[in-house]
Amino acid sequence: MATVEMVMPKMGESVMEGTVLAWLKNVGDSIEEDESILEVATDKVDTEIPATHAGVLKEVLAQEGDVIEVGKPIAIIEIDGEASESTTQPAEAPQADNPVEKAEEILETAISTASASNGAVVPRTSDSGKFFSPLVRSIAKEEGISVVELESISGSGKEGRVTKNDILSYVKARKSGAPTPSAAAPATSPTMPSASHQPMPVSVDGGDEIIEMDRMRKMIAERMVASKHISPHVTSFVEADVTKVVAWRNKMKNEFLNREGEKLTFTPILIEAIVRAIKDFPMINVQVDGTNIVKKRAINIGMATALPSGNLIVPVIHNADQLSLVGITKKVNDLARRARENKLKPDELQGGTYTVSNVGSFGNVMGTPIIMQPQVAIMALGAIQKKPSVVETPEGDMIGIRSKMFLSHSYDHRVVDGALGGMFVRKVADYLEAYDLNRGI
Repeated sequence: MATVEMVMPKMGESVMEGTVLAWLKNVGDSIEEDESILEVATDKVDTEIPATHAGVLKEVLAQEGDVIEVGKPIAIIEIDGEASESTTQPAEAPQADNPVEKAEEILETAISTASASNGAVVPRTSDSGKFFSPLVRSIAKEEGISVVELESISGSGKEGRVTKNDILSYVKARKSGAPTPSAAAPATSPTMPSASHQPMPVSVDGGDEIIEMDRMRKMIAERMVASKHISPHVTSFVEADVTKVVAWRNKMKNEFLNREGEKLTFTPILIEAIVRAIKDFPMINVQVDGTNIVKKRAINIGMATALPSGNLIVPVIHNADQLSLVGITKKVNDLARRARENKLKPDELQGGTYTVSNVGSFGNVMGTPIIMQPQVAIMALGAIQKKPSVVETPEGDMIGIRSKMFLSHSYDHRVVDGALGGMFVRKVADYLEAYDLNRGI
């Protein structure tokens, strides 16, 4: 019998490490190739990791709670026959095939490109010879931490290296106003206020239940608070007459199900209209980098999805403008299903340029959603309701029953003014109201 080392796989271009949440198999268990054997958490998503080989789980090298870098061994699998050189000796692989080096190179390029506009470049190695990983440098850039401050942080990693936990602890202490090791004044980003907002104290009575936030809820809370600090939110509302959309969907849904094997919901139809409006108003599809506006070429639509746990996740439909309605529908259904099953890949949660939140699925008629940073806009889709409305006809005005819904468009007032934000959501409504009842699938 031979053995192979199973290593922490690459789970996205910017994902450098993962935290072992739970082992799904015990030492001595038989495993099949591609069978899920452990659950890993990254800063993007929790995901199950499949076995690279069939055999027996001989040894576990990473315990629950351990943070493991991409490419590091996490388990030893006993297999029949002889192990290949590439699996038994991962450390001997050529540097060009090392996933850690590849990921570092990709992230380093992204950091250098994004930082070049404002000069906030954090070097890989400081003048004193202290090494900073791509992840640490990325966090430093986001938080406006200077090289001098990084130098002052006492690292807990190998050879005093500053780890992710070290810099996050430093950031937390700095935001809370607690003393930090740095004597230098913290650098602040022009897009992030430096003022500290202290929460109000909470009183707890004997009958109250205290529930600790899980990891995902903490992450959601941090990102939502950060977004409100970064972006001055403005929301515009339009009530759209979607009678034609409802009629077309009711007419085609059975044919669509029989032909494509997929349910046709309203969400992909609405996303298609949003994509068309983005093409008309491309300055909605931008991001802010300091004092620069980055106009995105790709149209990647994030779709907020509620999980059974009550948490929220936002998978992304990449290049949505290149998909037909059938393609968007299949993508929406697939991402929503795998989000609920906790089977999304980290890359499927990255790169969004505009986000949609279907609050109507909970019976809500409208909402004021919070922008997903670094995007500058998000739209909430309200519930479709039948209402008595004035209908203009050649014979005069009449009262008719129409299907209507509210579109709520929240946008970043730093770069999107009321004219653009209002015209964009109006254009989405125009596309829905002029829907072609004779359209095929």
